[in-house]
Formats: sequence, structure tokens, C-alpha cells
Amino acid sequence: MMRIRISILSQCIEIYDDNDFFYRRYSISTAKNGAGEQRGSFRTPRGRHLIRAKIGAGQPENAVFVGRRPTGEIWTPELAAAHPGRDWILTRILWLSGREPGVNRLGDVDTMRRYIYLHGSPDTVEMGSPGSIGCVRMRNRDIIELFNLVPPYTPVDIVEFRVDGAQTETGAPTASAYGPAGEPLGSGHLRVDGCIDGLAVLEPWRGKGVGTALLDRLQESAAERSMGQVWLDVPRARTEFFQRLGFRQQGEAFLDSGIPCLRMIRQLPSVS
Repeated sequence: MMRIRISILSQCIEIYDDNDFFYRRYSISTAKNGAGEQRGSFRTPRGRHLIRAKIGAGQPENAVFVGRRPTGEIWTPELAAAHPGRDWILTRILWLSGREPGVNRLGDVDTMRRYIYLHGSPDTVEMGSPGSIGCVRMRNRDIIELFNLVPPYTPVDIVEFRVDGAQTETGAPTASAYGPAGEPLGSGHLRVDGCIDGLAVLEPWRGKGVGTALLDRLQESAAERSMGQVWLDVPRARTEFFQRLGFRQQGEAFLDSGIPCLRMIRQLPSVS
């Protein structure tokens, strides 16, 4: 199944295909009030979500929606000038629903009842910086492409961290994760033989998608370099995490400093 990650800090959406490989990245605009789940906060909710409904198929680009229904209007600068205070929802709507009761589902934190969407926006709206009143704004051409790509119930993770890619002095790709205040959360690097080395995430941030995001970025770097595969040696107790991400065991278990370990390997697609 495809999956989507939205980074509030990076102001971008990343799309992963049915084989769980990186596919596309879009610039976005989330809430100018920052992250938050409370009804009436005008903030972008965090956590695990899914696409509950797709609205607007077949509508022309810049079609105007109010209450999730097309008004028959087409956005133009003249229409915008006539309605200066309007929050424009254009072209397509992907309506999000939370998956975590008490966090972003049910009660006063329910994402769907807060009417949080991914939607198209006027070309005059700046992307790459916060500016919405809670929703995730996208360029019209991008929301059309995304709308056509993803089916209903596609998982959507909205995270409050970013992952930056860089290189060491020797040219080895690295990935580093940072939190809301710029604090380091984890990192890893890619060796020339395809080994993902030094992968680590701080304890308080484990289970929040940071490790997955670091692996995603390093695998993207490996595919760009036509490496063909990536691998790493992990303690037996942690193999389930890597199996969920498409890694498979190679060979038999071995001891590393007295700890039973397995080599996990993943074949990568070629990048044209």
C-alpha cells in the first residue's frame, strides 16, 4: 500500500509507492499557528491518519469548494479581490481522519470533525512556509497528481520532525533527524558497499517514525547512486521492524559482541 509522510518542519509531503519506495516530494503549507490537535486551535494535527474521502474528481483546476461542494466558481485574481477574507479550497480535497483515539480521533481532537484536508490553493499562495488555518495547502497541479495516485484509506503520517540529507567529507551520504527546536533526534549513514551504518534514534523519539524516515532517506540516496541494494546487521530482537519495511534475512544468525544478530538486506529499484 502507498503511504504518505507530511513533515510540518520541512513543509513537504513525501509519497512512497506500493513497494514502499520513495516516489515523489511536494512543497506544502501547513498551519501558521503550528502543530496541534484541539478543535478551534487552527493548527495542523500530528500523528497517524488516513485518507477517509476523495472529493472533486473531474472538477476543473481552480474549481472553488465550500463545505466540500463545488460552488461552480473558478478562482481568478478578480474573484479573490471580490472576497478578500475567504479561505480558498480549490481543485481537489483529500479529507483526513485520525487513527489514534484521544490523540487525533474522537472528542475535541478529532481530525475529521475538524475538517482537515489536503487541498489545492491559489497560485498566489506561498508554499514551503506555514500559512493555513489547519489544513495542508498544495499547488493545484500537485493535488491533482496526488489525488490520482492515492486510493482511499492510504496511510498519512503527520510528523513534527525533519530529516536532512548530507555527505561526509569522503562523500558518504548521511541522514540526520531534528525535532521541533532543532534538537538532534537520530542519524545514520550509507557506506559505499550499501551498508546502512550507525543508525540510531534517541529513546524518547522511538516509535514515532523517525527511524523509518532515516531509512527512507538513506535508501533514496542509495537508489540515486544505483547501488541496487542496502543491508545492515541488526540484533535479532529488532528484525521485525526492518521486515515491516521490506528487508529480508540473508544467511544465518551470528554473534556480535555476544548479541545474536541477523543480516537484513533489501533490493532497491533503479532510478532513471
